[in-house]
Amino acid sequence: MENETTSNSQTQELNKFDKIKIFCIKFRIVLGIVAILLGFYFTNEGQTYNTWFLLGLMPLTAGILKFCPICLITKKCTI
Repeated sequence: MENETTSNSQTQELNKFDKIKIFCIKFRIVLGIVAILLGFYFTNEGQTYNTWFLLGLMPLTAGILKFCPICLITKKCTI
């Protein structure tokens, strides 16, 4: 019973910037994986990587490291 109350209070304490950050982390990871897959798909013969592959590394790395520029600028995120 106490665990349910604790989890509910933690959910209610999230402000709108925290909710944006949680969404952005998941979105960046998915976007990075899709861009990397596009890079592998569109790689020309004799070429080891594509621009899409390199562009996919940036959001993927930011998502894995839980880096959010909105939180960095506003300094309002609590997570």
